[in-house]
Amino acid sequence: MRIGLLFGSFNPIHTGHLILAEHFATRTDLREVWLVVSPRSPFKISHNLLPDTERLRLVQLALADNPRLRAEDIEFSLPRPSYTIATLDALRQRHPAHDFVLLMGGDNLPGLPRWQEAQRLLTEIDIYVYPRPGSETPDLITFPRVRVIEAPLLDISATYIRESLRLNRSIRYLVPAAVEAELRTLRPSA
Repeated sequence: MRIGLLFGSFNPIHTGHLILAEHFATRTDLREVWLVVSPRSPFKISHNLLPDTERLRLVQLALADNPRLRAEDIEFSLPRPSYTIATLDALRQRHPAHDFVLLMGGDNLPGLPRWQEAQRLLTEIDIYVYPRPGSETPDLITFPRVRVIEAPLLDISATYIRESLRLNRSIRYLVPAAVEAELRTLRPSA
C-alpha cells in the first residue's frame, strides 16, 4: 500500500494541513496520508511548541472522522532531533509491506541537499512536491523520484492561530471545531 507522509510540528494542526492531506489521499495514487508529528525539527527550534502529546492529540482529533488520514507518532520514540531518513527507516521496519512517499512543499525542496543522508532520500523514496506561492521549484525535480503535484493551499499560519488564541480572538474555520475546543482548554485566555 502506498502511504504519503506529511511531516510537521502541527503546532497546531489547521485547515490548510487537512486540505493538503485530503488532496493527496484522494487525488493521487496514495491510499492514505499519515501526518507525522515531529517532536522537534533540526531546522526549526521553537520555544512556542505545545508538548508533543498535546500536538498529537490535536492531530488525532482533527482526523478522527477520516479513515484515509492518520496521526503518526513514530518520531516520539526516535532520537532527537528527528531526521527524516531515520523516521523512514523506522517506518519501513515497522510496516515492511507499505511503500512510503514523502510529501513536501516546494519551499523545502531547495534545502533537501542539506538533510541527513539526502542522497538516500532522493534515490530510495518517491517525493511528491507541492508548489508554494513565492518559491521556485529547484533543479531537484530532475531527479526521477521527485514529482511536482499541484495542490490547493491556504495561507494559514500556526503562529497566527497561536497569537489569536493568546489575544482571545476567534480561530473558527482555521482549525476543526474539536481542535479549537481542545486548544481553548490548553491555552485559556489571558
